[in-house]
Amino acid sequence: MFSKRYIAGEKLEDAVTVSKQLAMKGVSSTIDHLGEYVTEIKMAKQVQRIYLEMIDRFEQEDLSVTYSVKPSNFGLLTDFETCFELVREVVEKARGYDSFVRIDMEDSSCVDAELELYQRLHAIYPQNVGIVIQAYLKRTPKDLLFLEKLHSEASPVNVRLCKGIYVEPEEIAFKDRKEISQQYVKALRFLLEKGIYVGIATHDRSLTDMAQQLIKQYAIGSEKYEFQMLYGVTPELRSELVRAGHKMRVYVPYGKEWFGYSSRRLKENPKMISYIIKALFKRG
Repeated sequence: MFSKRYIAGEKLEDAVTVSKQLAMKGVSSTIDHLGEYVTEIKMAKQVQRIYLEMIDRFEQEDLSVTYSVKPSNFGLLTDFETCFELVREVVEKARGYDSFVRIDMEDSSCVDAELELYQRLHAIYPQNVGIVIQAYLKRTPKDLLFLEKLHSEASPVNVRLCKGIYVEPEEIAFKDRKEISQQYVKALRFLLEKGIYVGIATHDRSLTDMAQQLIKQYAIGSEKYEFQMLYGVTPELRSELVRAGHKMRVYVPYGKEWFGYSSRRLKENPKMISYIIKALFKRG
């Protein structure tokens, strides 16, 4: 199995344990059950059951936890309407506990459908659902304008801003790291200026430094942003931000489908490859 440094474990109780450990350090969690690109609706319904049980289990604990869903895991690319209904029921379950669900953003084949999914869910549950925006996509400025139109005081938009990690063609995604960081800062500045809640999701110290400068420059209150990181990645930087008084939320994945997740993480943290290699030998 993949190193527990990056994956909570295979079972729901592993994620509960990790979330409790993070809470003791003043850190909130968002929980994700690993898996994606489901092509059979029967399997998508099984994923939904996992999430409904997950929410009930976590809400038994006094933890600051939200939930993250990958729409392709709910059959997005097979049957949009069924996917919408399955995810809607998950958001409804979370709403019943006054909790929150984040619609994850996946590769470019999913972006239009995931924005539509978010738009429809946001119209019903504006306080209980959020979306992810990837700074490296060249379409992102237009997507931010789209989200701005959805945003109001009564129906606030909530965005997790990340760099983006899927391998995309140069026509649609920036490739140069410096340019991606510049696009990230532009997007962050836009969200802060528009008063849209933003989860500043990065492990890049230059970006967390810039984010803190912008937060100070725009006098952004703690109710309008939080920092977000992946479980097991840059824990020292995470602790520094918590000590500086910023809210922090850690993405806690669990489940058996760890390989696709961990492979993409290599782009952000090459040190993880040693753990993957060890896990592959153990599986053999």
